[in-house]
Amino acid sequence: MPRSSVRSVRVLTGFMALFTMGLACPAFAEADKSARDARVMANTLSGNYLAALVAGLSSDTSAAAQFYSESLKFDPHSADLAERAFVTMLAEGNMTEALRLSQTVSRKNPGNGIVQLILAVNAIRDGQFNTAKSALKRNGSKQNTDLTASLLTAWSWVGAGNPKKAIETIEKMPDDPATRPFRNLHAGLIAKVSGNTDEALILIKSAYENDRNGILTADIYARSLYALGKKDEAKAVYLDIAKVLPRHPIVRDALDRLDAGKPLEDRIKNEKNGAAEVLFGLGSAVTRDGDELSSLIYLRLATWLQPDHASALVAIAETYERMKQLDSAVAAYEKVPSDSPLRISADIQRALDLEQLGRSDEAIALLKQTNAKLTDHTEPLIALGNIYRSKKAFAEAAEAYSGALKAIGTPNQSHWSLYYSRGIAYERLKRWPEAEADFRKALELSPEQPLVLNYLGYSWIEQGSNLDEAFRMLRRAVEQRPADGYIVDSLGWAYYRLGQYDNALQLMEKAVQLKAADPTVNDHLGDVYWRLGRKLEAKFQWNHARDLGAEPEDMPKILDKIANGLPDEPVATGGASTGG
Repeated sequence: MPRSSVRSVRVLTGFMALFTMGLACPAFAEADKSARDARVMANTLSGNYLAALVAGLSSDTSAAAQFYSESLKFDPHSADLAERAFVTMLAEGNMTEALRLSQTVSRKNPGNGIVQLILAVNAIRDGQFNTAKSALKRNGSKQNTDLTASLLTAWSWVGAGNPKKAIETIEKMPDDPATRPFRNLHAGLIAKVSGNTDEALILIKSAYENDRNGILTADIYARSLYALGKKDEAKAVYLDIAKVLPRHPIVRDALDRLDAGKPLEDRIKNEKNGAAEVLFGLGSAVTRDGDELSSLIYLRLATWLQPDHASALVAIAETYERMKQLDSAVAAYEKVPSDSPLRISADIQRALDLEQLGRSDEAIALLKQTNAKLTDHTEPLIALGNIYRSKKAFAEAAEAYSGALKAIGTPNQSHWSLYYSRGIAYERLKRWPEAEADFRKALELSPEQPLVLNYLGYSWIEQGSNLDEAFRMLRRAVEQRPADGYIVDSLGWAYYRLGQYDNALQLMEKAVQLKAADPTVNDHLGDVYWRLGRKLEAKFQWNHARDLGAEPEDMPKILDKIANGLPDEPVATGGASTGG
């Protein structure tokens, strides 16, 4: 769904203002984070209310929902608290509690759009389609111009046995170019579910031609072709989108099934599936517009109607990742059905989230378990290598990357990063010939990659070899990424290593401006200052590097420099500034 179509989504207007109301107060930002993270409930209304506001500031809908719910125990008749708890319960997918709270909210504001939306979706879920239409009429918006209300009403007419009224409902909508593909898609799906396959294909094809890179629209169109016996045309659609998304699980699964002579089933079989697809599409569009909390509500409602909607579950997890709520992301990925083509990629991403949460052993076990299920080991082994590399288990990382490269067979341009990653692992293992070969292979696959130019060029400078080529590489890397502090630092450090301190100074000071919190960059600037006779400034930078938490292997050298300065002759210090 095009990003501009978000302007037509009106049901959740004001949601963010409600959720974040009052968060500008500095006192909220200073509240006790550890208590909030531990979900410690206060014994007062004000304490829980304040904690809920702080959780909202951090986009922690899980904590906010709990604290608002706890606040209501102290003031169960507060419509304001009920409304805040209601929207956070929706975002968290606690539909039972959200429905209960909707009654309190509705008494204060009968036309509340979010309340009417959940009532309508609940009615569709229960097969009460006339009730759903009535709720959508009461949502306080002009239905014909409300994308959500119009499309859900149309699908409710399908459920009520009147597909003609469903199509008429869609036809009354304004012909907005931004929403036309989404509108045509659902008009086509309604026609298809109602048995009008010829009209359905025309409408769905129109939606596809206006959104050729949309994976789900392409999938729906290809499955529609397949259902009409047009298998070759269906395959051509998948092959076309594979040019843009070559390893997308849905595309790969469909092509594998077609090649094996297995059937492709329709994803949208009835009105509940259709309404869920409306909510999923709108939630995805709102996410692209940056409104994660509103997106969560749409996506949660989609999975309430269709619990096995794998794409919606993945979208929920990805939304939580953007909100830095990785525990919630992990929980969402776990719900992706085991028979979905998206399950493998969901497990891989879940493992990466577990690693970021400090649960590396769980992440590694999950990736090994996932890898054992597959004939193509590429993705899980790449993820496994990345986790091992983050743990500085470089031998294990190199082995995992090697396994991935073996699974790939003949590499293409997109695999440069895999050789780059294995090259880093080999370099850290002091297996330089193998590292150098991998860096060269990465550049062969994708010449001028700044990360590879930086790492290889820097390494040559450290070794005192291939100096002309090394400087060319580092200068080219800086030209491409002048705002990357690590790359700027590498070129400055190269000048330092050759004793060209004046040339190093300007680059080093710029690097510190770009990466002020990096201990290695600050340490390098200190060395330059010392060589230029600016010893007080040098010690300041070294102290700063120490306080920023330098790597354990670098800390003794930094402490020695703070105490004694540098020796008369330059010595090698620090490691390659790749940021990776």
